[in-house]
Amino acid sequence: MAGVSNPAFEDDTRQSKQTKNEIVRHDHNEAKSNNAGNGLTVEQEKFAILKNVIVISVAFMFLFTSYNSMSFLQSSINKVEGTASLTILYAAFVFSCCFLPTWMIKRLHEKYTMAACMLCYSTYMAAQFYPRIYTLVPTAVVVGLGAAPMWSAKCTYLTKSGKRLAELEGVESEVVITRFFGLFFLFFQSTQVWGNVISSTVLSVGIEKNKTAEELLTCGYNFCLDQRHEDSPSNATASTDGREDSLPLWKIYTMASIYLGCSLLAAAITVFFVDPLSRFVKESPTSQEKSGLVLVAATFNQLRHPYQLLIIPLTIWSGVEQAFLGADYTAAFVSCGLGVHMVGYVIICYGVCDAICSVGFSPIIRKYGRVPVFSLGFLINLGLNITLTYWTPKPDDLVVFFVISGLWGVADAVWQTQINTLYGVIFPGESEAAFSNYRLWESTGFIIAYACSTVLCVSSKIVVLNVFLVLGIVGYYVIEILEKRGGLEKDKDGKVVVLDRLFLRVLKKGRASV
Repeated sequence: MAGVSNPAFEDDTRQSKQTKNEIVRHDHNEAKSNNAGNGLTVEQEKFAILKNVIVISVAFMFLFTSYNSMSFLQSSINKVEGTASLTILYAAFVFSCCFLPTWMIKRLHEKYTMAACMLCYSTYMAAQFYPRIYTLVPTAVVVGLGAAPMWSAKCTYLTKSGKRLAELEGVESEVVITRFFGLFFLFFQSTQVWGNVISSTVLSVGIEKNKTAEELLTCGYNFCLDQRHEDSPSNATASTDGREDSLPLWKIYTMASIYLGCSLLAAAITVFFVDPLSRFVKESPTSQEKSGLVLVAATFNQLRHPYQLLIIPLTIWSGVEQAFLGADYTAAFVSCGLGVHMVGYVIICYGVCDAICSVGFSPIIRKYGRVPVFSLGFLINLGLNITLTYWTPKPDDLVVFFVISGLWGVADAVWQTQINTLYGVIFPGESEAAFSNYRLWESTGFIIAYACSTVLCVSSKIVVLNVFLVLGIVGYYVIEILEKRGGLEKDKDGKVVVLDRLFLRVLKKGRASV
C-alpha cells in the first residue's frame, strides 16, 4: 500500500530548488484560476479537501475497529475455522493486488470503490453469527478481494487531493501528502484501542473460572490446537470448542453485532459524506496505470534483482510475526493462560507501543542510521522467542503478558516502518514493482503463519519464527555490507546487473579459464 504514488520515490535530482519553486508558483497561480470550475472559492475548496481526508480517516477507523479486533479473536473463538479463513483471506488479497485495483477504480472511481469494498468486510462480520467453514471461508475470500482496491483507492484519493491542496496553497506536494497520510494513520492506529476495548468489555462479563495447574501445562510452548480439539468432548457446536470455559453465544453475538454495525457505518459515512475526487481533480486522459498483467510481469522481473532475493526472508518474517501474535500468542498464551476476555487488553498494549515507536524511531534513524534499529528489532524478537520457549503462562504472571505484548509492538514498529523505507532506498525508481513484491511476500508470511496455525503446535511454530528471523536479518546485513562497499555492479546505463546476467558472466569466465 505504501508504494502507491509514494512521493518519497519521485526523482527530484534533476530539479534545483529554484526550478521546483517556480513550478510550485506556476501550479498555485493555475490552481487559483481554475478553481471556479467546481463552484467553490479557494478557501471553500481547501476546507472541502481537508474535510474529506478526515471523513475517510474516520470511516477507516470504524471499519478496522471491527475487523482488526475480530481477526485477533479468530484463533480463540473459532479455532480451526477462523485461522483457516484468515489463510484464505491473504491468499485472495495477493490475487487482488495483481488484478483488481486498476480495473475497479476505473469503473467505480475512488469514492465508491472504498464504499463497496468496505461492505465486503461487513460480510465477514456477519459470518460471525454462524461461524462455520462454509460461511467464514467464502466471506474471507470476499474481504481479500476487496482489500487491495480499497487501499489503492484510499491512497489515490489522499495523494491526488493532497497535490490539489498543495497547488492551492502554493507549497510542495510532498509536504501536504505526508501530512494527509500522517493524519490518516493517526486515526487508523487508534483502532487497536477502540476495537479491543469493545471486545474486552463484552468478554469480561461473567469471567471464566481459573484453570488448574494441569490445564496450564498445556498452554504456551506446549499448546497444540489439534490435540486440544481432539480431546474436547464436543467440538462440533457453534458456541464451543469443547472446553468448559467456552464462550456463551450471547457474547459472540454482541461483539459481532457491534462490529457489523461499525463496518456498515464506515461504508455509509463514505457514501454520504465523502465527495467524489473528480470534484477537485480533473481526470487526465494521458495518465496511464499499469494493468494487472503488466504489474505481475514487473513484480516477477524484480526477482532478478540481487537485493530483492536477499530481502525476501525479512519481508516474509514481517508477515509471519504479525500473524503469530494475532493467532498464536493470543490463543496459546493469553486466552489459554488468562482467558479470552484478556486478549483485547493485551493487544491494546501491543498497539499503543507499536504506534508510539513507529513515530519515535524516525529521529533515531536520522541520528544513528538503520543498522542499530534493525539490530534492536532482531534482538527483541529473538529474546521474546526464547522467553516463549521456556515460560509457562499463569494468571499470576499478569504483567509478563503485557510486557511481551508491548515489546512485540516495539519490534513490530521496526519491521513495519523500516522495511518499507528500505524498499524505497535500495530500489530507487522501481517503487511500483518493489512494493508489489513487498505486498506479495508479506502476505506470503501471513499465509504461512495462518496455515501452520491449524496443523503445527506452538513449539514448531517458534522454530519457524526463528528460521525466518535469522535468515531475514542475515539477508539485511548482506545488503548493508554491499552498500558500504559501493553497492551492486551496474551496466553502462547505470542499471543494476541482474542475477541471470551475473551468472552468465561467471560461466563465460569459467569457460575462458578452462
